[in-house]
Amino acid sequence: MERREEQPGAAGAGAAPALDFTVENVEKALHQLYYDPNIENKNLAQKWLMQAQVSPQAWHFSWQLLQPDKVPEIQYFGASALHIKISRYWSDIPTDQYESLKAQLFTQITRFASGSKIVLTRLCVALASLALSMMPDAWPCAVADMVRLFQAEDSPVDGQGRCLALLELLTVLPEEFQTSRLPQYRKGLVRASLAVECGAVFPLLEQLLQQPSSPSCVRQKVLKCFSSWVQLEVPLQDCEALIQAAFAALQDTELFDSSVEAIVNAISQPDAQRYVNTLLKLIPLVLGLQEQLRQAVQNGDMETSHGICRIAVALGENHSRALLDQVEHWQSFLALVNMIMFCTGIPGHYPVNETTSSLTLTFWYTLQDDILSFEAEKQAVYQQVYRPVYFQLVDVLLHKAQFPSDEEYGFWSSDEKEQFRIYRVDISDTLMYVYEMLGAELLSNLYDKLGRLLTSSEEPYSWQHTEALLYGFQSIAETIDVNYSDVVPGLIGLIPRISISNVQLADTVMFTIGALSEWLADHPVMINSVLPLVLHALGNPELSVSSVSTLKKICRECKYDLPPYAANIVAVSQDVLMKQIHKTSQCMWLMQALGFLLSALQVEEILKNLHSLISPYIQQLEKLAEEIPNPSNKLAIVHILGLLSNLFTTLDVSHHEDDHEGPELRKLPVPQGPNPVVVVLQQVFQLIQKVLSKWLNDAQVVEAVCAIFEKSVKTLLDDFAPMVPQLCEMLGRMYSTIPQASALDLTRQLVHIFAHEPAHFPPIEALFLLVTSVTLTLFQQGPRDHPDIVDSFMQLLAQALKRKPDLFLCERLDVKAVFQCAVLALKFPEAPTVKASCGFFTELLPRCGEVESVGKVVQEDGRMLLVAVLEAIGGQASRSLMDCFADILFALNKHCFSLLSLWIKEALQPPGFPSARLSPEQKDTFSQQILR
Repeated sequence: MERREEQPGAAGAGAAPALDFTVENVEKALHQLYYDPNIENKNLAQKWLMQAQVSPQAWHFSWQLLQPDKVPEIQYFGASALHIKISRYWSDIPTDQYESLKAQLFTQITRFASGSKIVLTRLCVALASLALSMMPDAWPCAVADMVRLFQAEDSPVDGQGRCLALLELLTVLPEEFQTSRLPQYRKGLVRASLAVECGAVFPLLEQLLQQPSSPSCVRQKVLKCFSSWVQLEVPLQDCEALIQAAFAALQDTELFDSSVEAIVNAISQPDAQRYVNTLLKLIPLVLGLQEQLRQAVQNGDMETSHGICRIAVALGENHSRALLDQVEHWQSFLALVNMIMFCTGIPGHYPVNETTSSLTLTFWYTLQDDILSFEAEKQAVYQQVYRPVYFQLVDVLLHKAQFPSDEEYGFWSSDEKEQFRIYRVDISDTLMYVYEMLGAELLSNLYDKLGRLLTSSEEPYSWQHTEALLYGFQSIAETIDVNYSDVVPGLIGLIPRISISNVQLADTVMFTIGALSEWLADHPVMINSVLPLVLHALGNPELSVSSVSTLKKICRECKYDLPPYAANIVAVSQDVLMKQIHKTSQCMWLMQALGFLLSALQVEEILKNLHSLISPYIQQLEKLAEEIPNPSNKLAIVHILGLLSNLFTTLDVSHHEDDHEGPELRKLPVPQGPNPVVVVLQQVFQLIQKVLSKWLNDAQVVEAVCAIFEKSVKTLLDDFAPMVPQLCEMLGRMYSTIPQASALDLTRQLVHIFAHEPAHFPPIEALFLLVTSVTLTLFQQGPRDHPDIVDSFMQLLAQALKRKPDLFLCERLDVKAVFQCAVLALKFPEAPTVKASCGFFTELLPRCGEVESVGKVVQEDGRMLLVAVLEAIGGQASRSLMDCFADILFALNKHCFSLLSLWIKEALQPPGFPSARLSPEQKDTFSQQILR
């Protein structure tokens, strides 16, 4: 016992006996929590204290811990324990003790009004929780009583202390309501009661805010209290006087932040739009802040400008529709819009000199949506007023998107640069949206500005200005079809005139060309104007992402017009690949670009280019295949295999008949002999096998090998046929030696594309039986360490049933074992594996009638499946999987109804299954609904 008395933290690690929760032990545990340097002791103490807080003894020790001779940490714990008992265990409190509990809390709050603030707040939260549990029946005028009690003159505490304690209590009351665990029907009753009670709060707040003698700390608290109450959706007209007082308080620097918070909360409540007259009165108050805003901007006072902008945006963004409806007040609303425009264009660079402009962007979306939602006549009137505003907005946004000077940008931190990048993306999205309002005129406007800038001889232009205009163009062209725009030819003509002195400008030039790649496909004569720029940029590592992605877009969109330039593109690409200028992912993109490019050439041309492109890598791979495996040569092998698979992903010489003819893409046969990809694959097949033999243990290398074939199969479809037998054989050997998920995924592809063709069925059936048998052995050894293999195996089985159920007819396939393994997979903790297993059963159950072995297994083991599904539904399975389990129940109902009726009755019989929380009636209802 003595040992326990010394270390209550350790004592309480298990389920502590009741006598442990004494005042002394709680104090020792708190000392341990705050001052013991050993983290394990701290954790033990915390665990024990959490048990103490919810124990029946908490009612006893809480009050003792609040004694005046205790330190604030101990008093705080006492107050917290009271709050937990009241908020979570209200039903344990006898009705006849409500009043004494209320009185004790009032006494303690009065005492702490001049004591520790953190303890006072916890006590206020406890009393607020008590009030919410008693309202409206057991304590009908709770708020009015609180106000009356704290205004009583016979209190030992001074007036200011009492006032601050009352304001703290009134502030936490709505906050406690928002987070309370009240049942839904009680929540509605209490909300209605609080709405009535605000009549006792607001007059007091107004009086304290407008009273000249009120000290700053009281007025601060009043604003916070108001801010808390408006979130209960108090009618806006009832808040009018307090909102006006809050506007007046904006002039006081100490009260500024609290005033902003209160005004924004009041304006932003969803219900506020019903009170149009009050909203109209608020516009002049907001416009009245313009001078203060200008002063703040001039003095570099970011906090003030940020706060005023928040108020203007809150009014504009939340209520633009309601205010636009007041057509006779259009001028005052336009003035508000112009004030928000000033905030959008606030001087300085985001995020270093200002952080305000980003707050305004959503407002412009909302305003545009609201204008375009009016009927034609009203819309035409507002278009006339607001089109010029939106043209001005474009100028402002492009100015804000400009980079700072090179010198200044050099001093920015990487975090500031990243924030600026995201800000520019937001501006780009806004410009794209604004195009809907302004249409083709917006492109003409940008083109005229760019043209004047590049052709003007009067003043030297800054690269930042040019870059921003191009960025505007790129933002629109990336997502909007500019094929019909008459300014794009001029723009393509202007691009070569831009003197590129800087990486950011060069990047934007590249991305703009990329955004116009579809236009270039329709106007191939212009390709020659921009392609040299792109090929030149490929050699610059700083332009890696923009130049490679642009070349890839051009090769994808314009491939049938690129044969004249193919030799040059391949030569430049080969050069940069050999010099290792680009990072791995850009090398992969570059290979995809070359795949698109080569697809449009004649077969002999393709083979010639492939030879020169791939030969150096094949030689390198041959050398690596001889070496003893080590981490550095592994990286090189994975890189080379990645280059090949990315090249084969896009190298597709068969032309689709019509991309829009539906999902089944049949391809026209290639007239000129074997497919070039197949030719290359057959040439390197032995080499790949050699690499594999040394690296079979390495999942990454195996995955990279499988990726080459998987990408090729997906692209070539039927053209891949000559490779099927040897690939099946290789996969079988690989998987038998070391099972890996990537091999199963590739097997699934082969089943999907070739299993229904008689010529390919034998090798695919042999491979299917082999991987199934190996995986079943894995299940016997314990599959828990391989959720990825189980996941891929389930997907393979489902695919086999979907494409070629005949695979399940073979006598060598142990359907019963497969079924039992799939039931086991339903119990895995990994959601994707469970989902794949559900997918297998939803494919299997409909085959009960047509595949004899399946019907037999379902009859024998179907009950086991049902029990596993019910267990998952009643147990800990993720909610996101419920639809998948429902699919299995649906399939059982549809295809095995008579068996299901029997099984479900038996399965739900044991008490406590599948959950102890279910009553027999609920189980009964559930099974009736399933069988219905």
